[in-house]
Amino acid sequence: MTRILALAGAVAAAGLIATSAFAQVPLDPATPNFLMWSPELQARGYRTIEDIFQVNTIERGEAVRPLVMADRQIDPTFEHDGRTWTVASYMEAFNVSGVLVLKDGQILLERYGLGRQPADRWTSFSVAKSLTSTLVGAAIQDGKIAGLGAPVTDYIPELKGSGYDGVTVRQLLMMSSGVRWNEDYTDPKSDVASAGATPAEPGMNAMVSYMRKLPRENPPGTVFNYNTGETDLVGILVANATGKSLSAYASEKIWKPYGMERDAIWMVDSTGKERGGCCISMTLRDYGRVGQFMLEGGMADGKSVLPQGWVAEATSAQIDNGDAGYGYFWWMNPDGAYQATGIFGQSITTYRDDGLVIVINSAWPRATGRDLSAARSALITAVHGAAAAP
Repeated sequence: MTRILALAGAVAAAGLIATSAFAQVPLDPATPNFLMWSPELQARGYRTIEDIFQVNTIERGEAVRPLVMADRQIDPTFEHDGRTWTVASYMEAFNVSGVLVLKDGQILLERYGLGRQPADRWTSFSVAKSLTSTLVGAAIQDGKIAGLGAPVTDYIPELKGSGYDGVTVRQLLMMSSGVRWNEDYTDPKSDVASAGATPAEPGMNAMVSYMRKLPRENPPGTVFNYNTGETDLVGILVANATGKSLSAYASEKIWKPYGMERDAIWMVDSTGKERGGCCISMTLRDYGRVGQFMLEGGMADGKSVLPQGWVAEATSAQIDNGDAGYGYFWWMNPDGAYQATGIFGQSITTYRDDGLVIVINSAWPRATGRDLSAARSALITAVHGAAAAP
């Protein structure tokens, strides 16, 4: 329930693309609102974002990490909502463009739909949040961020004297800053609606300008409050700490050394900055490589990109969110998996004990919903069972 409400809030946050302050800039001003695309435009546009919006590039390196087909392939069937499903029937019913299953780094299942080909990218929506938190770990490993206990104001000094005084990097990653934030997408006066319509102070990042005026509501670190604005603050924090754009840093720390197969792209706002909370596009197999990178403890090209123990900590429950718990921009599942999720059906689900990564990219007819999430969970459960079987 908490996750559905949070994703509903993310719908509103993504709606900021239609406003001036955080606009992700379309190349053609006549482009329809990102959240209101027709099924036909979804199927085409989600894999060609660079033709529709301004983007920055996450460059790949020269070497590509191979993903080989496993000797055993799976094609599970499952029961859900009174009928029997196959992977193919699920993909057709729920507008799925790709399903990829990796077991110990080898492909057990790979399917495409909606006209997508293996070289085609697909937008992540809020799956990007989990990558942004991973870049925090990289910046700590590089000594650019002093540690999880470092004050946020050390890296975003404009927040000094605000409700963010005393808030740590860790508390921001847990969505527990204690700063008041209303992500009610039905309320036109909510913060998520107002932030995009409020002019920034001269010379200041628009999100920082808005959020530094918000009051403290709870002691830092005590209450989970889903806050898309703070995921953008984390992106700003990483860029400030490293002196590099998020795209450049992601290329340096993950895309090049881990061997991604294709450049990724990251949509930018009206100032040309990537938002920490949204919208990286990559191939299906590169989504899988992201999950595999986490499974392998953040190692790339034989080196530790992340601090020792970072992955275990980031992908385990750090705070009570009313469900199975929340890590550092990663969701915990009741069955022990951890997950990166985005609206309209994007997910990377990882079972660390089984060495299993399950990627699903979709163009759901609605941003989220219990029925949509329940059907996806049924598929994931069936895939998990088939993949883990001897």
